[in-house]
Amino acid sequence: MEVTLSWQFRALALTTVIAWPLTQSGLAQGTRPTVLQVQVENFVNYYNDVTDWSKLAKNPNATPPAGSVPNFALSLDVADIVSVNGDPAKGVFTERRIQYKRTVTPTPGQFIADSVSSAIQDRYFEILKADGTPIGSIAVTGMGGAVPAPGTPSVIADGNFTIVGGTGAFMGARGQAGGLDEPSATGARSASMTEDPSYRRALPSGHRLMVLQIIPLERPEVVLTANGPAVVHSSDFSLVATAKPAKAGEILSLIATGLGPTQTPCPSTGGTGGTAGTTCTGVTVVEPGDPFPAAPLALVNSPVSVTVGGQPAEVLYAGGYPGTTDTYQVNFRMPAGVPSGAASLQVSAAWIAGSAVSIAAQ
Repeated sequence: MEVTLSWQFRALALTTVIAWPLTQSGLAQGTRPTVLQVQVENFVNYYNDVTDWSKLAKNPNATPPAGSVPNFALSLDVADIVSVNGDPAKGVFTERRIQYKRTVTPTPGQFIADSVSSAIQDRYFEILKADGTPIGSIAVTGMGGAVPAPGTPSVIADGNFTIVGGTGAFMGARGQAGGLDEPSATGARSASMTEDPSYRRALPSGHRLMVLQIIPLERPEVVLTANGPAVVHSSDFSLVATAKPAKAGEILSLIATGLGPTQTPCPSTGGTGGTAGTTCTGVTVVEPGDPFPAAPLALVNSPVSVTVGGQPAEVLYAGGYPGTTDTYQVNFRMPAGVPSGAASLQVSAAWIAGSAVSIAAQ
């Protein structure tokens, strides 16, 4: 760890090596969507089936709703987020739901309408890293059990939902969402609000994959200089180029924008500033719009990944570039198995991928 940190500080002189200024094309943001597949488990719909508050959240056993669930019924739904795009994660899925069964051929108690739906739902995805560090939240609203809207990913099997915003790494996000056609999915278990939710993980529950098609406010982009992408060799900070290509196993550094919020490490404990349970003091908090400090370094809050030639690279460090407000340095190890010649490099943060750039590989 001491070697890695020492190298991070040496790399802070990078601007003197890669020939600023930057070209605008390196800062351009596209509107292409990013698809997140969010796996949830321990999924329960708690239906508001009693009016006596003294009975709420008391029964430690699995408790079905009192009778069949009619139209206009209200529920509060909760599940655990366990992965995003196959990567381990934590978090909470919460939903407010109003039963809204409608069809063109209704039975008594159902709505007659020109399209089908089962419920009106407001959904909140609070996504954390596997270690519990908050990444951001995504707010969704729409209709469950409905035909997916035109233009949604083909993997969405049901639901017509709108992404109305987000926080943290997903601030300002827009898009659409729905449920995945997953053979093993069980959906949510229906329960009475008399059931004690502290037993939710211990009682039988459902699981499902949900799909979010996000158009982010900004996305990660590798900066371009007058001489090419800002990707350098760690040994001498020279630009990766045809005359000096990247080799398997060597450490490289790139400069990027759009990696999102940062957090500062505690000087002695290794924890993060502002995280519950840490005891460090004097940690610099980077306010929105303020430049990143040189000490302590502002680490990117979200999961960061780099691929070269389609191969995943080991990311050693990702942090805000001191003195800037939206420029970041990412140190990574060149992966093996990349063919010689021009190789595509792409950086992602919070599972949102930026535009690919081309570097020379050997």
